[in-house]
Amino acid sequence: MPASELPFTDGEYGRRLAKVRAAMADAGLDLLFIEDPSNIAWLTGYDGWSFYVHQGVLVFHDEDPIWWGRSQDANGAVRTVWMADDRVAAYPDQYVQSTVRHPMETLAAIIRDKGYGGRRIGLELENYYFSAKAYLTLKAELPEAELADATALVNWQRAVKSDEEIVFMRRAARISEKIIDGIVSRIRPGMKKTDLVADIYADAIRGTDDAWGDYPAIVPLLPSGSDAAAPHLTWDGRLIERDMATFFEIAGCYRRYHAPFCRTVFIGTPPQYLRDAEAALVEGLEAGLDAARAGNTAADIARALAAPLERAGIERSARCGYPIGISYPPDWGERTVSLRPEDDTVLEPGMTFHFMPGLWMQDWGLEITESILITPEGPAECLCQRPRALYVQD
Repeated sequence: MPASELPFTDGEYGRRLAKVRAAMADAGLDLLFIEDPSNIAWLTGYDGWSFYVHQGVLVFHDEDPIWWGRSQDANGAVRTVWMADDRVAAYPDQYVQSTVRHPMETLAAIIRDKGYGGRRIGLELENYYFSAKAYLTLKAELPEAELADATALVNWQRAVKSDEEIVFMRRAARISEKIIDGIVSRIRPGMKKTDLVADIYADAIRGTDDAWGDYPAIVPLLPSGSDAAAPHLTWDGRLIERDMATFFEIAGCYRRYHAPFCRTVFIGTPPQYLRDAEAALVEGLEAGLDAARAGNTAADIARALAAPLERAGIERSARCGYPIGISYPPDWGERTVSLRPEDDTVLEPGMTFHFMPGLWMQDWGLEITESILITPEGPAECLCQRPRALYVQD
C-alpha cells in the first residue's frame, strides 16, 4: 500500500506532478528519468540514505511514476512513496558496484517494456548522482531513443513553494535559531571546535518542541581567523581563540527542508576594519531585502547589496544567494536561480532564497546571512529572527 504517513497531502503531490508533466510537454519529452534525490523526494515522498547507488524515478504523462532502485531500498520506497507498491521496481544486488554489469541495464529494460525504447527521454545530465557510465549504458541499451538533457527541469518546478512547504521551512528556521543561540551561549576561548560542533549537531537533531531535526545537506562550516577567507572549510582539532572571528554556516532541517543561517562571532574587541565591513554588509543586506520583492529580479537584489559594499571599498565577485527548500547532500541549494547581476529571473511570491553575501577577503572573513521568503506584497520576509550583526563576546 502507499505510505500512510506522507509529509504532504495527496493534492500537493498531484500539483507537483502536474507541473512536471507540463514542463515535460514544453520540452517535448515523452518520458523523464530523474536521479536527483531532492527531486525524487519532492515528486514521490521517497526518503532514504540510498543515493550512493543508482536510483531514480520514471515520470510518464499518463500513468503514475515508477520508483526504481536497489532491491534492499525498495522496502524503503514502499514505506515512503505515495504510489502503489506495483510502481516500485528494483534491481538485484549483483548490479551494485559491479564491473561486469550496470544498474542502468535494468532501467533500460523497464523503458523498453513500457514502449519508450524509441522515444524522446529526458535525463538530468548535469547532476551529482548521474554518472558518465550511467549515460553511456543507457545510450547503448536504448539505441533508438533520443536522450535529451533535462537538467534542472524538476528543480525549476520547485522554485515557488506551496503553503505546505513554507510550514516546513518555518520549522527549519526555528531549528536554525536554536543552533545559533546555542553557539553564542557556549562559545569561549580554549573550547575545542569538535566540542562545539558536537553541540551544533545535538541542537540540530533534537530540533524544537514541534519539529524534530533532520540531518542537513551540508556539514557545519566554521573557519576562524585567516582561515575564514576560505568559505568551505569545516572543523579540526584546534581551539577557539581570543581576538579572532569565526563564522558559522549552519542550517536547521525539518523533513529535508532547510533554512540556512550564518552568523559571525568575535571573542574580544573587533578590529575597526571588521566593524566597517559589518556596517557595510548589514546596510547591503537590508537594501537587498528591500529589493527582494515580487516583480523585481534576482539581479535587483545583487545590485542593491553591492552599492554599500562598493562605497566601503569591498569587492566580492561571488553570487550572493541561491534558492533553497528540500535537499540532500552535498548541497542545500536548488541549483536554478542565482542572486547575481546577470540573472534576470523575476521574483515570485513563494520563492525562498538563502541571501548569502559572505565576505571572504585575503586573510579574514565575515558572514551574516538570511533565509528569505518572497511575499505577495512588500519586501522579503526573513525566516529567522535574530540580530543582523557581528556577535561579540568578551
